[in-house]
Amino acid sequence: MDGARTSDTSFERIWEVEEPNRGVEKGNLGLVLKSKAKHAAISKRLDKPFIFDDKPLIVQYEVIFQDNQICGGAYLKLLSVDPKHKDLRDFHDKTPYTIMFGPDKCGNDQKLHFIFRHKNPLNGSFEEKHAKKPKERLEEIFQDKQPHLYTLIVKPDNTFVIKVDDNVVNEGSLLDDFTPPVNPPLEIEDPEDKRPKDWDDREKIPDPTAVKPDDWDEDAPAQIVDEDNEAPDGWLENEPPFIPDPNSVKPEDWDEDTDGEWEPSKIENPKCKDAPGCGPYQKKLISNPQYKGKWLPPLINNPNYQGKWKPRLIHNPNYYNDQQPFKMTPIYAVGFELWSMSPDMLFDNIIVTDDELVAKTWAEDTFEIRKQRISRESETWWGKMRRMMNYKPGWWFAYLIYCSIPVCIYICFLISRAREPEDTKESQNDDEAEAEAEALIQKEKDADLEKDEEATEKDKAEETIEELEDKEESETEEIIPDEQGESSGKAEGPRRRKPNKE
Repeated sequence: MDGARTSDTSFERIWEVEEPNRGVEKGNLGLVLKSKAKHAAISKRLDKPFIFDDKPLIVQYEVIFQDNQICGGAYLKLLSVDPKHKDLRDFHDKTPYTIMFGPDKCGNDQKLHFIFRHKNPLNGSFEEKHAKKPKERLEEIFQDKQPHLYTLIVKPDNTFVIKVDDNVVNEGSLLDDFTPPVNPPLEIEDPEDKRPKDWDDREKIPDPTAVKPDDWDEDAPAQIVDEDNEAPDGWLENEPPFIPDPNSVKPEDWDEDTDGEWEPSKIENPKCKDAPGCGPYQKKLISNPQYKGKWLPPLINNPNYQGKWKPRLIHNPNYYNDQQPFKMTPIYAVGFELWSMSPDMLFDNIIVTDDELVAKTWAEDTFEIRKQRISRESETWWGKMRRMMNYKPGWWFAYLIYCSIPVCIYICFLISRAREPEDTKESQNDDEAEAEAEALIQKEKDADLEKDEEATEKDKAEETIEELEDKEESETEEIIPDEQGESSGKAEGPRRRKPNKE
């Protein structure tokens, strides 16, 4: 396709021609939309314009949502022949088209568009006609990342068929299965017709002869107290459900003039924990058998009923009867004018023809071969691994390498320790033995020192005891007289301790 740029820079250089991410076919290239959340437009002129005459129109192309599809379209526009829009470099969202066909999704709303612009034969204006929704579910084609083939066949007998992967998902008539319909109604409601003021469309009315019974009490309550209802056994009627918290303390900054009288916070009464309830017992309410509510008279058929009013029908001034909607505006080019939240949408094998056999053969030589190769590749071990890795093996390998870095570092450390020289290990062992010997010697020295200190302290204690005994003897000794009763300055006999006086 020839790239079509506009003055809007958001349309520039966001298309690439490259292989699918899931490259099962080397050298098989496709048109890839690389942008995300940007408008993109690209178009290609047909070899010759297609004129809607007596041959069918077949539009067929492949789409691969390689990164799923969150929100955006992948539809193809068949551009109308228009003298004002000949230059494809000005292709944009306002460029007139004849048919828009293809998938579209946003959130949970999945669509397969078939829209054609019908020309009003009376005034020449155009109006979009939307095909009914397919009955088939379309979620899978936006999520499985597989190539899918979309085919539209519009026939001169005003019928259409839409296929996905050669399976019919929608079909019908251009005259009957589009909204709004191709032809307007013959009659329409008169917009100037007004409903008469005396028109009575009430089918039922209150009986004017009905009288309220004398015993009808409109003021009776709907519910009354059940007097037979008694408190359950164990109900503590004299115990309050909540009591003041004994641990609650009045704040120091509490000002009764401004804050009011302080009250401790409440806690649940612990006596009520195992009881069915506490406090005054409230009897249950029951339906009041005397309750009747507001009295209303019964309804009867309205004798003046005139039915539902509708404005009268008049001839539609815009009525026309186009029995050949197939004869649309000729087309001269095809193009993608898209916006998507998912990049890397791939388009391939686009064909516009008037021969169904040509389209079918083209699909067999391209799409079917690709599907077969993908199927065979999926059955291999590597194919199953790629499917488990969501067809992004590069990211998984990078993650594996990232996680293996600390493991490799630890293994290298162990290997380096294992490869250290033996003499280094022996010297380390000798150093360790020498250190142990020194520690043992130091321990013995410390033990001897402790013994010497204990002996010294013991000797000091004995000397202290002897000094105390000598002092006591010196205080109590006295001279003993000799046999003649004479005393001398010195005692000639042995000294004796004077007995203590008690």
